[in-house]
Parts: sequence; structure tokens; C-alpha cells
Amino acid sequence: MAQEKWNFDPVHSDIGFSVRHLMISKVRGHFQKWSGALLADEAGLADSKVEASIEAASIDTKEQQRDDHLRSPDFFDAANHPALTFQSTRVEKASEDEYKVTGNLTIRGVTKEVALTVEYLGRSKDPWGGLRMGFSAKTSIDRSDFGLKFNMPLEGGGVVVGDRVEIVLEIEAVKEIPAVQAA
Repeated sequence: MAQEKWNFDPVHSDIGFSVRHLMISKVRGHFQKWSGALLADEAGLADSKVEASIEAASIDTKEQQRDDHLRSPDFFDAANHPALTFQSTRVEKASEDEYKVTGNLTIRGVTKEVALTVEYLGRSKDPWGGLRMGFSAKTSIDRSDFGLKFNMPLEGGGVVVGDRVEIVLEIEAVKEIPAVQAA
């Protein structure tokens, strides 16, 4: 069976993250603007390809001053590096509904290989006749590997921002219907 394109539905999906703040809590946020797609063969998701592009400036942690700082050259440098991208290089089946998706993540012009643990949540027909698939995915990265090194030491030890960033994705994908060819 040929691969079919499934476009990520940002309205019913989320790209979120959390990172330690002041060594005692975690700040959570997500990105408001992004797109992505899955090329999948229904018979074997292990042969799939995934790609996504995230607008760095669309970061939202519910605190405008922090978000502006995250857009600055201290962190994402969104003016010079407007997109974070992911492109899979391999998809491996780990169990009945779990996959390991390995690919290249680019942040701030630095590309590193990352692996996501992905749970396939199933597929369903929506009320409008379309087909949808759902996935939950997670990974963890060291932000300094991507050039996001800004920090400030705390008086009692430790730093303001942790290096480890937990990334969590909730993805709903809609099967693309090929355009009807004129006869």
C-alpha cells in the first residue's frame, strides 16, 4: 500500500515543554504556531516519515516578559532563527502501540539527533467523514546542546533555568484527501 499524507491538526494538538525554574519548580509552555505532517502506510507505521516546523516567536509560557526574553538572542533568537524543525530519519516499532521516532531536531541553527517515544492512540472517522489518527510523544533534550545557554546563578547555589527540557506532544492528524484530477 502506498504512503498517505496525514496533516497535523494544530487546533486539536499541542507542542508543549517544561523546564526547571529556580531549581524548585517547572515552568510549562507551548508553541502557538506550527505545522507538521506524517507520511504513513496504514499497514506499517514503522515505515512512516514525520516532519514539523515550529515558529519560534510563537512561544507562550503565559508570561509576556519571559516570552519576549525567550524570543531574544539569549535563547531562541527568533529574529535570526525563526523556525525549529524536526525531520524523522527512522521509525521503529517498540511494542503494539509504541514507536521510537528518531530524527533531526534543529533549534537556533543547531541540528542534533533526538529520539521520541511515541504512543499510537488509534484512528477514527470524524463526524464530517474525514479520517484521523492520534499520537502522544515525549522526549527530553539538553537546551545547551542547541546553543540556549543563558543562565544566572542563584545565591544559595544552582541556576535560574534548568538545562533539561521535557517535550510533550499531543498530535491529531487528518488524512489528506488528494485533489480530484480534472478529466
